[in-house]
Amino acid sequence: MSVKTLKINDIDVAVEEGSTILEAAKEAGVHIPVLCHLEGVSDVGACRLCLVEIKGLNKLLPACVTEVSEGMEVTTHNSQLQDYRKMVVELLFSEGNHVCAVCVSNGNCELQDVAIEVGMDHTRFPYNFPKREVDISHTQFGIDHNRCILCTRCVRVCDEIEGAHVWDVAGRGADAKVITGLNQPWGQVSACTSCGKCVDACPTGSIFRKGSTVEEMIHDHSKLDFIVTAREKKEWIR
Repeated sequence: MSVKTLKINDIDVAVEEGSTILEAAKEAGVHIPVLCHLEGVSDVGACRLCLVEIKGLNKLLPACVTEVSEGMEVTTHNSQLQDYRKMVVELLFSEGNHVCAVCVSNGNCELQDVAIEVGMDHTRFPYNFPKREVDISHTQFGIDHNRCILCTRCVRVCDEIEGAHVWDVAGRGADAKVITGLNQPWGQVSACTSCGKCVDACPTGSIFRKGSTVEEMIHDHSKLDFIVTAREKKEWIR
């Protein structure tokens, strides 16, 4: 496979053709904040936190779904990008009902981590306070739509890793939400294998294990990393 050379923040990088800017940035040791990206599943560019500047273009592009090209010059951090990322996080907090003090993932939440990283301590936008439901019909898990940021990680791990296709996205705009089955209560969806991959993939406290209280949720992405690579490494055989 051919190699593409580019510059990321004036750092020379060489990566395989077909690699994304996010992958090239990791190769160069450059951190780009993300929320919808998850190693082992496809990228969709949903959260827009990884927007970067590319010399010669008059628009920002998401690093996770933009392939590198020869001679590309990328800027991942400057004041404009910092302001955009901060605004994105502010909008996520204002459009949902994120009450961290009573959340099962408080202190172990990627949305909190990103908010700290971009310097967001309040939102300049009015809170929507949408009326969203909580589904605890499953015997082991629950989903609180108030905390969902529509990253679609749950959809992708269920489709691409577990192969159960339980989750999907329904609705448009402010009415968009993740659903189980054909918009059925989660506990009534027979396709669900109760594997818990969606729980570990969720970046917030939206999908949780029943019985968890404030600050008790720990998301173990290493389980997903193992599942993704185990077949290739023959780790299923003990």
